[in-house]
Amino acid sequence: MVCMKAQGATEYLVLLAVVLIVALVSVALLGFFPGMASDSQRQQSEMYWRGAQPISITEWAAELWTGDSTTFPYLRIRNSGAYPVRITGIVGADNAKITVFYTGASCGISPAGYYNMSDYFYLSPGEEKYFGFSSIHAGLTCDREVVMRIGTSAGYYIGGATSVCANSNSTPGTMVMPSMGFEYIEYIDNQQITKRQIGKQVIIKCLPPG
Repeated sequence: MVCMKAQGATEYLVLLAVVLIVALVSVALLGFFPGMASDSQRQQSEMYWRGAQPISITEWAAELWTGDSTTFPYLRIRNSGAYPVRITGIVGADNAKITVFYTGASCGISPAGYYNMSDYFYLSPGEEKYFGFSSIHAGLTCDREVVMRIGTSAGYYIGGATSVCANSNSTPGTMVMPSMGFEYIEYIDNQQITKRQIGKQVIIKCLPPG
């Protein structure tokens, strides 16, 4: 009798363990583990934007600038379409657009200040240019700065983010823009057509603050 009770208890524990494992797997697949879910969503976001047309983002990063605690993205933009385009604005998750970037007087643009995107972001098919802050994003030589923030879009701030980079070397966080897009002019057969491309969320794993 004691042996049967012990066997029953063992079987119960084994069954309970199997149920717990199945439950944990189900929870992970449903995205309740933030780390696992964010990695999966981030990869999907990267794949989407690399394949977007006519404007794709081939590389990106994000980092908090400790000087003013703002999140600066690095966005390498590619014209993946068949016709030349001129980017005139970036549309944030708040559905408002910014039309300027900031430069600290670098790479042929002087003096330091705000400049219209439309004057510098003309891209032939296959051509790439970038937005980025050379002081914190390694390898960049020119300043073409925009900022991502939780507030509303204004100036060179892309608004509507639900998460921005944190001032922490160990856990710098994730920059999340629920949706983002571009306003641009497309040049087709001597015609200039103004268009807007709104894409899925942008999820960028933040680098340690600079």
